[in-house]
Amino acid sequence: MANDAHGGRMQTTDVLDPRWQAVIARDATADFYYSVRTTGVYCRPSCAARLALRGNVAFHASCRDAETAGFRACRRCRPNEAPLEQRRADIVARACRILDDADAPIELADLAHAVGTSRYHLHRMFKDVTGVTPRAYAAARRAERVRDELDDSPSVTSAIYGAGFQSSGHFYAEVPKVLGMTPTQFRAGGAGVAMRFAIGTCSLGTILVAATSIGVCAILFGESTAELERDLRERFPNAQLANAPDLADWLAQVIAFVEEPTAALALPLDIRGTAFQQRVWQALQSVRAGETVSYADVAARIGRPHAARAVAAACAANPIAVAIPCHRVVRGDRSLSGYRWGIERKRALLEREAIDVEAR
Repeated sequence: MANDAHGGRMQTTDVLDPRWQAVIARDATADFYYSVRTTGVYCRPSCAARLALRGNVAFHASCRDAETAGFRACRRCRPNEAPLEQRRADIVARACRILDDADAPIELADLAHAVGTSRYHLHRMFKDVTGVTPRAYAAARRAERVRDELDDSPSVTSAIYGAGFQSSGHFYAEVPKVLGMTPTQFRAGGAGVAMRFAIGTCSLGTILVAATSIGVCAILFGESTAELERDLRERFPNAQLANAPDLADWLAQVIAFVEEPTAALALPLDIRGTAFQQRVWQALQSVRAGETVSYADVAARIGRPHAARAVAAACAANPIAVAIPCHRVVRGDRSLSGYRWGIERKRALLEREAIDVEAR
């Protein structure tokens, strides 16, 4: 015999029942329900309510089984509704769609009202799910519109209104922050933008670090200096590229990070991509060294559970290796998938991180 959490007596087999252990651990992944005889309710194993006496607890395979046995749904964990994480993801996904379709900035209070929650809870949920605040997401979405309009519009003036700006003054004040250059320079393929780069070697081959006045905009692996310079020039065909010895310190920091991935890499980043890509890349930056996630995991984190293929495309488009750790994304069965800079480099990075984390 053994005592339960409240001093009651129960059989050893009850103590060892994995379902009871899941209830004690409040395991959100457990796939069953439990009822409490004294309260008449049934709950998810993850319910935050006070732990019941084991002798008063019974287990059920489904909500229907629990209700047929005469129990009602707990009002705290709502076992007969979608899981909390899914409800949160659905709210954030609705908020994202509203921001995607908005022609003008939306106040947080108005956005929260539209999705049926408070400003505080929406801000917290949005940051937890996507990795960015609603304001940052809206700015990234605006940046995507700006890029599209500058590519497609006959003039910058047309792009101003096509991107949803109400005045040219607001447009010219905000756009250089999201593009890293003026609108005219962007339309010209980066013409006039000063971009410095430095090239060195590490255990994974040749490595290039490029930066604008904002921060690091590219970390590339390759087999040779010529290959990396060609790759950078293809990305910014009209930028003013210059080999910069003064980037040696940043290059050294990146190389040190490659060799010891649990070390800090505190460099400013100039991240350029669509709103969706930036959401994916933000989520990747929250994956710690020694961990891996699947494409589906990342899709769920950004509130787009059915967008695993799009997540894979965003990973492939990532221009900033290791600082945005797309190498930590694997298939659903945890096997290695493709990597922009070669599967062997991906395997080496993951093995190195696992050893480094274990050593610490």
